[in-house]
Amino acid sequence: MFYEWRPYVSVAERRRQAAHEMAKLAKKGHPVSPVTIEDRTIATTFWGRAWCDNLERYSDYANRLPRGRTYVRNGSVVDLQIAPGEIKAKVSGSEIYDVVVKVSEVPKARWRSICTDCAGAIASLVELLKGRFSKGVMERICQQKTGLFPAPAEIKFDCSCPDWASMCKHVAAVLYGIGARLDVRPELLFKLRKVDEKDLIAKAGKGMPLSKKGPKVARVLADGGLSELFGLELGTGEAKKPRATKKAKAGKKSRKAGSHRGVTRTRSGK
Repeated sequence: MFYEWRPYVSVAERRRQAAHEMAKLAKKGHPVSPVTIEDRTIATTFWGRAWCDNLERYSDYANRLPRGRTYVRNGSVVDLQIAPGEIKAKVSGSEIYDVVVKVSEVPKARWRSICTDCAGAIASLVELLKGRFSKGVMERICQQKTGLFPAPAEIKFDCSCPDWASMCKHVAAVLYGIGARLDVRPELLFKLRKVDEKDLIAKAGKGMPLSKKGPKVARVLADGGLSELFGLELGTGEAKKPRATKKAKAGKKSRKAGSHRGVTRTRSGK
């Protein structure tokens, strides 16, 4: 028995059907969360781009990813839910297809290695989630097979569509949709891989390999602040002589006079 392909359905009609189906789900209490791409750029932040770049580095996915990009850009991923170790999505095609993607947990030894290498280099959770860290940290997190992002062997997927390919265009669209979602909620990557993002900043300040060393005090202070703090004439290394007050001058004369009287008494005692 041969499978007959379904008749072509326009994008506009797919969207209408999808909107109807999603409305029914919403009425049942399902928190519908479509992937919306503002322009042709799927991901714009560090975490979103890094996820998409990681997918494209693997030849296993090369043939099917282009169709997935088209699908996610035209709004076909009408619902995407990210949970620990699993993504469930609905993709609009000739009908609404259910996609399930399972992603392995980061091995504990690998996660410890990542945290150790990045210790001290990420100052805060805000800095982490916004991707504001050094090139060394970025490269360590994105390392192929030993970083935070999954390799093909760590990703399993299934789609309810009749496509016989190992990765159909609906699955590819969902994989790109994850990257788009990480643009908005990067913390979901850590949830997906079952690790705690706070571990990356727990050892901050311990000076591990990729840590950022803060500038010395002398480099932070302005020149004027330095001269006032240490009494230095910048550029000469000589100390400024403090101006003596009238009271200090009077005290100095008194000490000199007392010193002379002491010398006189010593001589007369001889």
